[in-house]
Amino acid sequence: MGKAYLRFWGVRGSYAAPYTTHMKVGGNTSCVEIRVDDHILLCDAGTGIIPLGNLLMRQDEIRKLFIVLSHYHWDHICGLPFFVPAFSPEWSITIFGPGDTEKDVKNAVSTQMSSPFFPVGTETWLAKIRYRTYESNEFAYGPMKIQYCNVHHPGATYGYRIETLDRTIAYAPDNECMFLEKTVIQQSKNLNDQERTYYDMMKQEEYESDQELFKDVDIMIHDAQYTLDEYEKKQGWGHSCYLDTVQSALDANAKVLFLFHHDPAHGDKFMAEIQQDVEAMIRMNKSKLKCYLAREGLCVHLRRNSRKR
Repeated sequence: MGKAYLRFWGVRGSYAAPYTTHMKVGGNTSCVEIRVDDHILLCDAGTGIIPLGNLLMRQDEIRKLFIVLSHYHWDHICGLPFFVPAFSPEWSITIFGPGDTEKDVKNAVSTQMSSPFFPVGTETWLAKIRYRTYESNEFAYGPMKIQYCNVHHPGATYGYRIETLDRTIAYAPDNECMFLEKTVIQQSKNLNDQERTYYDMMKQEEYESDQELFKDVDIMIHDAQYTLDEYEKKQGWGHSCYLDTVQSALDANAKVLFLFHHDPAHGDKFMAEIQQDVEAMIRMNKSKLKCYLAREGLCVHLRRNSRKR
């Protein structure tokens, strides 16, 4: 039986947080590895992709992989200039992300490695690099069926729904869930009937879009960067309050939720308090939802007879 797992290599949002107070959860930015047999899918390429790349260079089984990028903010691509397989001619790497053309994807990735931001460009990569776009909103990579859609975050940003081995995984590292609903509530007294009807329609469309992405998933990995107080100050920045993330998972009937894209200001002690708060919320809702903090090194086996570790 081949390998089949999901592993977190980077779980922070915004910027890396390599502090002693953060090491139980981890300090690297977004990168999640999904492996099924000889197929490796990487979700985002933050600093977490760097130790993964070093590990991949020490094995001989695989020399190709596929990277899907949620968007091009630096915390999600800043590991690519240090991803060793990209500098090896033995490797084949496909990169997909928001863009109308393959050139759009290539330009977005290569800009951070151009002067004056970085001393060497992507032309120094020796691997066989292929940039991809697709006409439809789904494609396949080996045994994985991958769907994508736009989520609520500044700039073009994708959330992903991945089906493999009779498991469904939703990955939305940067998504401000319930944004329109909260906006309507705040502005309701300033809206006339026509405007209220219009915003209610938009709110319903946002809800249905989120539900399509998350509905009945086995594993939901979702932005949970802010506390309620932080969210009130940063509404519209494109990130979710962790309470809203849990509510979205409850509404979608997700089986397991991993809180992700942790704020770099939140240390291990603070994150433990968030975990306790979430568990209390789930108990209050009498739900069977299981919720965990995404942390570096956490490995979730994808075959039904395996266990998370």
